[in-house]
Amino acid sequence: MSNNSILVIGGGFSGITAALEAAEVGHEVFIVEQEPYLGGRVSQLKHYFPKLCPPSCGLEINFQRIKKNPKVKFFTMARVTQVTGGPGDYQAKIKISPRFVTSACTGCDKCVEVCPVERDSEYDFGTGKSKAIYRPNPMCFPMRYVIDEQICEGAACAKCVEACDYSAIDLEEKEREFTLNAGSIIVATGWKPYDVSKLVNLGAGQLPNVVTNMQFERLAAPSGPTDGKILRPSDGKEPKRIAFVQCAGSRDQNHLDYCSYICCMASLKHCTYLREQYPDSEMVIYYIDLRAPGRYENFLKKIEEDDKVLMVKGKVARITEDASSGDLMVTAEDIYGGVKKEELFDMVVLATGMQPSISIDGLAVDVPLDESGFIIGGEEKGIFAAGCAKMPLDVMTSAETATGAALNAIKTVRR
Repeated sequence: MSNNSILVIGGGFSGITAALEAAEVGHEVFIVEQEPYLGGRVSQLKHYFPKLCPPSCGLEINFQRIKKNPKVKFFTMARVTQVTGGPGDYQAKIKISPRFVTSACTGCDKCVEVCPVERDSEYDFGTGKSKAIYRPNPMCFPMRYVIDEQICEGAACAKCVEACDYSAIDLEEKEREFTLNAGSIIVATGWKPYDVSKLVNLGAGQLPNVVTNMQFERLAAPSGPTDGKILRPSDGKEPKRIAFVQCAGSRDQNHLDYCSYICCMASLKHCTYLREQYPDSEMVIYYIDLRAPGRYENFLKKIEEDDKVLMVKGKVARITEDASSGDLMVTAEDIYGGVKKEELFDMVVLATGMQPSISIDGLAVDVPLDESGFIIGGEEKGIFAAGCAKMPLDVMTSAETATGAALNAIKTVRR
């Protein structure tokens, strides 16, 4: 007899969408997410397409749907370590890392106020800081703090324990394991930004005023390290001349040999962020090809009509820094002009590509992958990919693939 439950690996936008679609027609669903919160990459954005909504717009509605639906059970800081069985009868071993903060947490922030240890915030891609005990993001779900055991001084400090009025901190919490049974599996493990430290010529990780597109997104977000004010990392200066470098590590056989679909649109969106804050700012977009599919073509035209946005077709060869000012010299080709250019900018934003998370973290489920790490099969086993585990996608299309994966998972368990 088939198990009617569905396991969803990954709790980002596509994973949540797939889980809710299945749960709302009566199936028990388990979401397993390795981060301390649900929401994935979407939660890190200032705005997302197609309506340029803040992440709270779509995520909060889905969080409410999860809260109200007893069919949805989710586990954060959790990983699937082993899967056995087959369609209709899978057994998945789940390992949950200690959070050190219990469900008694009210999010009062007293623990953070007394914590003496700081860390680079991975949520902000290193553009900001957080304490050793931290709330993953302002709208995190579940709304609970987490302790970074790698830097926390534990019982030797325990200031957070003393400050908590609700006895919500358990420094002795241990890792735990258990097994879930499911009839079908949806893999919605999402993506990670390409490691730009490999792009030595572009200065990422070496020159402070060279940032990635996701770092820029955090600088522009109201919940980011600068409260939404876009400032130059090295000195807090307001940038007035900004370069965007498209295909940073993409469409390159030495790095990612594919187009990540959304990078061009992300840079065009970033131009609107700058224009809102700095009406007189100048922007140059260095591109190989500009991709604005379907409905997004009008958005591209809107940016092209801005007389202070210059589009230059050509690859950037290198980026260097003027040590005295922190300004950046960009050396690039201008194909239409037939020249090699050197221009000075306050900041440079690298449009880095989307790399499937499983190509870095691995996957306990046995499914075929293409040479880049995207899932290209598994349906005959009752395993279905959703979102950017399948291919590079925007948020709207990720949600569409999640609905499709949910329908196929439902078919599998009902057979």
